[in-house]
Amino acid sequence: MVERTMSLIHRPQPEEKLVTHLIAAARQDPQVFGELYLLYAQPVFRYLYSRIGGIPEAEDVTAQTFLAALERFPKYRHDGYFASWLFSIARNKAMDYFRKHRKEASLDEAERIPADANLLQQVIKTERKAALSKLIRALPEEDQELIRLRYVAELSFAEIGHMLGQKEDTVKKTLYRLLAWLKVQLEDSHA
Repeated sequence: MVERTMSLIHRPQPEEKLVTHLIAAARQDPQVFGELYLLYAQPVFRYLYSRIGGIPEAEDVTAQTFLAALERFPKYRHDGYFASWLFSIARNKAMDYFRKHRKEASLDEAERIPADANLLQQVIKTERKAALSKLIRALPEEDQELIRLRYVAELSFAEIGHMLGQKEDTVKKTLYRLLAWLKVQLEDSHA
């Protein structure tokens, strides 16, 4: 099961044209929703794993997310932001999980170091990731969420803006500001 889940981690984001086509087809045949699942299971899982931390827990919440999306799909208004709609559901399911379990994973748990990497490189990478994760955890929750949505879930600036009710340019500027601040902090801590 872990191998199947980990194989989901490195799929590219689906193309908008394909998603639009699948949404139209799924309105006619609900079984086609399974194709949308195949396209988005990996980014949703990765996002939830970065928030929750455990593979089985993230798989469960991913399943809950898609079940809720399937139930709500007839009410979905196709506005070009399917990913925003889906990740809003995932975000709410993660919040439900936290209310029930009161736990959140660190961002560095979202990616594991390959076993065949050089040991020294592993140590350096682990230390840098730990330092970065510590800095990110110190950010306000809204900023952490922007980082998760962009770099873990790999949503576009437009999708994040739509999901959070912000302008695309505002999301871009906020993320660039956060990245610049994180870079300076990391450089200062390793100087």
